[in-house]
Amino acid sequence: MKNFLLLAMLFITALGYGQAKDKVSIFNRKYEIKIGAVKLLAGPILEGTYEYIYSKDFTFGSSILLSLDSTDYYNEEFSVTPFARFYFQETKEYGAQGFFVEGFAKYFSGKYDQYNLFGGAPKEFSSAALGIGLGKKWINSSGFVFETLVGVGRTLGGADNKPDAVFRGDLSIGYRF
Repeated sequence: MKNFLLLAMLFITALGYGQAKDKVSIFNRKYEIKIGAVKLLAGPILEGTYEYIYSKDFTFGSSILLSLDSTDYYNEEFSVTPFARFYFQETKEYGAQGFFVEGFAKYFSGKYDQYNLFGGAPKEFSSAALGIGLGKKWINSSGFVFETLVGVGRTLGGADNKPDAVFRGDLSIGYRF
């Protein structure tokens, strides 16, 4: 009888503890993953982004871009883009959503011909760039994220066979967990 009571008490305690846990609010989650939708549909260019929510108005992360077709006219075939974002919204209770300003660094490689973009023989290059972007992020209560971003950067170094400026932008869809 004592063993039965002990097992019953353990079961009731475990059941009560399991119900006492609160579900973590979507706005308290710290990680996001996103896929660039426009580049994927128009490219085919796959750009994946990871973002860590450090505080309600500051995040940082990185994007990786891979061109899935080397014969397209997009001059980047691979890039890694670490970034930091500062969010500006009137209400801070949700955090890491709304209007943001982004500073980014980019390492990228591909093929480029500065004199004839749509013909000739483009030369391979690899370069780095620094830039700034603007965007806006929306998040729903399920954790799905929609983001718009547009930015521009200046390439570093003096090689002739690289673009002078880089574009950063897309409409991204993702999930916060």
